[in-house]
Amino acid sequence: MPASIIIRKAQPGDESLILKFVRELAIYEKAEDKVKATEEHYRKTIFEKHFAHVVFACQDGKEVGMALYFFNYSTWEGKPGLYLEDLMVSQDARANGVGTALLRHLAKTAVEMDCARVEWMALDWNTPAIDFYVHKVKAKVLDEWSTFRLDGQALLDFASTD
Repeated sequence: MPASIIIRKAQPGDESLILKFVRELAIYEKAEDKVKATEEHYRKTIFEKHFAHVVFACQDGKEVGMALYFFNYSTWEGKPGLYLEDLMVSQDARANGVGTALLRHLAKTAVEMDCARVEWMALDWNTPAIDFYVHKVKAKVLDEWSTFRLDGQALLDFASTD
C-alpha cells in the first residue's frame, strides 16, 4: 500500500527541485533540449515576482511530484481561472495517486479562490495522461480550440512593429 501523500508549497531554496521536475517532464516529452530555465529564473519569477506557484507531492519525506500553475482570467465568467502549466510525477511514483492528489489540491485551490475553472494542455500523443484526465479526473477535452504561440524572434519582431 502506498504511503500517504502530503502536498506542500514550494519555498525559496526549492529552485533545484523545480528544475529537476521540469527536466524530467522535458525528457518524458522528448524535448530535453528545450529547457532553458535555470534555478535563478525560478528564484526570480516564482519566489520574487510571484508569476507562478508550485506545489510538491511528498511520500515518505521525498518529493515525488510537482505542479506548477498560475492564475488567468475569464472575461465571460468575470472570475479568475487556474492554469496548470506543468504536472509531473516521478516514474517510480506513478499509479499511486500522486497525480490525483496534486490535481485535487489544485481543484481545491481553485474553489477557494472562486475560480471559474482549471485548465491545462496535454500532448496529443500522451494517451496515458489523456486517459487519466478524462476517465479519472472527469475533465473535458476542448477540441474546438487551437493553441497559438508567439515567441522568440517572431515575438520581438511583432513587438517592435508600429
